[in-house]
Amino acid sequence: MKKNIFFFKIIFFVNLFLLPAKSDDIFDLGKDIFLNKAVCSSCHSLDDAGSNAQIGPNLNEIRPEKMRVMTVVKNGIGVMPAYEGQLTDKEIEAVSHYVSVASNN
Repeated sequence: MKKNIFFFKIIFFVNLFLLPAKSDDIFDLGKDIFLNKAVCSSCHSLDDAGSNAQIGPNLNEIRPEKMRVMTVVKNGIGVMPAYEGQLTDKEIEAVSHYVSVASNN
């Protein structure tokens, strides 16, 4: 049992400190759009973004898939406006990627 715990600790610290952190540029761009350009955080709650808004659906609870987010961001739904024409296709894909990954973690 002690060997298993020791082995687990070694693997954990190797992964934590020695392996390089992978950067996800699309995720980072999407987070910036969520917080600053489209200001999704003013209506939606998402833990990763630190937002706790109550107007739109709580993204932590519905955990939408990327294609669903892309459709809603492009076309709007309910009181949410369409962002097609305000955001580029790359920005729509980035914010959709961000929301789907961040809400499913």
